[in-house]
Amino acid sequence: MRLMKVAVAALAAFAAAASPALAEDPIKVGVIFPLSGGAGPQGQHVSGAIEAMAAIVNDNGGVMGRPIEILIRDDESTPAVGVSRASELISEGVSVIIEGWNSPVTLAMQPVIARAGVMDITAISKADSILSGSGNPLAVRLNSSNTQDGAVIARYIADNGLTRVAFMTENDAYGEGAQASIEAGLKAIGHSYEVVAVEKFPFAQADFRVALTNVKSANPDVTIAINANEGLGMPALIRQARGLQVPGQLVAAVGTVAPSVIDVAGEAANGLIGADIYFPSIEPFASNPANIAFIAKTEEMMDYTPDKFMALGALALQVWAMAANELQTLEKEAIAERIRGGSFTGTILGDVTFEGNGQLGSKHYLFDVTDQKIVVRAAGQ
Repeated sequence: MRLMKVAVAALAAFAAAASPALAEDPIKVGVIFPLSGGAGPQGQHVSGAIEAMAAIVNDNGGVMGRPIEILIRDDESTPAVGVSRASELISEGVSVIIEGWNSPVTLAMQPVIARAGVMDITAISKADSILSGSGNPLAVRLNSSNTQDGAVIARYIADNGLTRVAFMTENDAYGEGAQASIEAGLKAIGHSYEVVAVEKFPFAQADFRVALTNVKSANPDVTIAINANEGLGMPALIRQARGLQVPGQLVAAVGTVAPSVIDVAGEAANGLIGADIYFPSIEPFASNPANIAFIAKTEEMMDYTPDKFMALGALALQVWAMAANELQTLEKEAIAERIRGGSFTGTILGDVTFEGNGQLGSKHYLFDVTDQKIVVRAAGQ
């Protein structure tokens, strides 16, 4: 609590001392996430967190002395809609677009945004092709990649001697890439295993009972749930797997279990294993002044404690603003080159470094769901 007061007081003092006052001409920042449908609640949370970060940036002098104005659009988790919304924001004259909950939507929007000469930052979408494809040669992504995540889940499987592996896999670029990365991770560490079942499903699916019955009959040691529909699909999958008493350990793909998922899944989430890269109240984040201030502003504006997805959306704006202020330009190429392969201090995730391809470097933390709460494991567990 003392750290929070200190951080908020420091931000207030900085804002009071900022001179000259912000210019009236705002810098427009586009935000595209699902605001409706199964992922709508999460998209709304991320968008709200970006607005909270914009308030912090504006309180501290804005970008090049100008305030940030956030323009939010709903991609409806549909590639064609995402492209249309991106075109709308481009016509509005945005300097940067922060996007990306679903990988297929991101991949569809990338070439449109790139051709317009607008900076494009992917906050959440995880497909490896977002960084390696030709759609956006200056891509930047905040969330961990499928390759990074796959290695973490593979290590958990190997360390626990699990050999009979089943997959519940979202049937799109994200889901297929996540499964492939886990299997590549298992092969890379030389762990012998057998895939006893693979059940694929569309993003919008909410009834998994037939697929889970097939998985149950395969008698797996571990079932990997790869489902990015956190508002509907993942909670339903967890509840139905517990109801059908699928044997073995249920493991969620990295970054697919936020507190909101547990709230919907209820007691069925207990015993779930997962991993992620940010937890607001766990070290090294809990004592980070920038993170404390971000949490305080988000709770003030939204009455909600930010999760990993919200932090990544806010971090995207924070890093872009840092680069623009340092370089004193809004020019896309200059900012992208500053971020890609660059490091930044004092962010809400602490000191961060991006790889040369635009991928944020991440540290993963395994966790258990106990009493409907995320409990982070100690190192080595």
